[in-house]
Amino acid sequence: MTRPSTELDVLPAAKGYHDMSSRELSAATASPSYSSDDEPHGQKGDTRHDRADMRRMGKVQELKRNYRPLSAIAFTVILQGTWEVLMTATTQGLVDGGLSGLIWSYVWTFFGFSFVMASLAEMSSICPTSGGQYHWVSEFAPAEYQRGLSFFTVENWHGTLMVIAVAIIVWFFNVYGAHAMPMLQNLMLIVHVLGFLTIIIVLWLLSPRNTAERVFVTGWSNDGGWNSMGLSLMVGQISAIYACICSDAAAHMSEEISDAGRVVPKAMIWSYLVNGGLGFVFLVTYLFMITDVEASLEDWYPHIWVFRQAVDDAGVIGLNVIPTVLIFAGTVSYNLSTSRQTWSLARDKGLPFSDWIAKVDPKLEIPTNSVTVTTLITIALSLINIGSDVAFNAIISLNVVSLMITYMTSIGCILWRRIYHPETLPNCRWSLGKWGVPVNIAGFFTHAFFWCFWPNATPTDAVNFNWASVMFVAVAIFSTAYYYIKGRHSYKGPVVLTEGWKGE
Repeated sequence: MTRPSTELDVLPAAKGYHDMSSRELSAATASPSYSSDDEPHGQKGDTRHDRADMRRMGKVQELKRNYRPLSAIAFTVILQGTWEVLMTATTQGLVDGGLSGLIWSYVWTFFGFSFVMASLAEMSSICPTSGGQYHWVSEFAPAEYQRGLSFFTVENWHGTLMVIAVAIIVWFFNVYGAHAMPMLQNLMLIVHVLGFLTIIIVLWLLSPRNTAERVFVTGWSNDGGWNSMGLSLMVGQISAIYACICSDAAAHMSEEISDAGRVVPKAMIWSYLVNGGLGFVFLVTYLFMITDVEASLEDWYPHIWVFRQAVDDAGVIGLNVIPTVLIFAGTVSYNLSTSRQTWSLARDKGLPFSDWIAKVDPKLEIPTNSVTVTTLITIALSLINIGSDVAFNAIISLNVVSLMITYMTSIGCILWRRIYHPETLPNCRWSLGKWGVPVNIAGFFTHAFFWCFWPNATPTDAVNFNWASVMFVAVAIFSTAYYYIKGRHSYKGPVVLTEGWKGE
């Protein structure tokens, strides 16, 4: 049976992307206003909107779209894991800022990052592809910079063995359990909420507590030795920043989410709001229970000290099982998201051995080679920790910095296009509309990128120095060299496959 043609089937692909009039572009990319929940899905779970989006981007639907709205939100919520991060990664905030500094830095960070997430959500609706940031940069940057910018878009042995074991388990989950992942994510969403309730109820009932004045007003500290409390607070906000990132992970699953142009941006925003709310409630609870900041910092993790004030050793183990399970689930999601972005970049010839990495297993309908590559890289990085934890920390310090630069570059490119060529922006079903420019500006000028390079304390040495600045420059030099030696000959950027693109 032949599918009836629509206006989506007659997009004038031969016409230059920048030459199309606003009316032509709108007619080519607009979609009928109806709920996709009632429409039939294709063999791979794609809707008519998905097929139109994939064709506009010049992509072939290779992966099965197993994710629906709830599982997409669950995936993103579990991966971001805000309250779990606030439980296990607040040391820097407690050292540089203290109780009051940590709570208020979380408030302004959450508010500031809402502009970043709104900007990214809109781009995910315009271009719902696993490539995410590098694809958005390729499509929205000035034509002469599109290809280059999108290309640049990174006892100890006990821990190493644990990382290797977890990485192997994650590989099995994401290769042989991939089609069950939506159901698992929904289950973990329930654990995420129930675990949150369990911990805060236990702490409020059994722990000694600070006064509200100490938490919100007087609990400032500058144990990092900075020249002023203001500078200490800026350095310490990295704990809050770390808790607010990663909602964009849903975008990298776009090609496995049914009706991605509508569902992905909503999943990003809802996960950010849900996690942000849970995170604030948890952080307030947590800080009320840290009655001795110095003593808590002497423990392996401050949250272990907090648990000990409320329950016995068996209770500490029981409570700690909750974040451990959820962090493992988040790790599975991290690998899933990272492997899809790796696969997407390889599909566009942006990596060494791209043809092999970009292969999709025809039976499993997943990019098994890219899952293997990301798992092997994880294992290789963990081996560095055996020889030198300084070298290991230097490499992983790029985590937040590299993510921040992709956010800024993506938002900067769509802001440029929105100001100078607004008629070339395709219509989308989750749009910022008239608020696009101010929201993009607010998201672009976030100060998070600058503060990601600062060390925890001063004076610094090889151990406590933040090597992110050195590693950032090293990776930039390596990437530039690789691009000019080989990358520019094979990598054209995904924009060249986009319908209506005019090579310049």
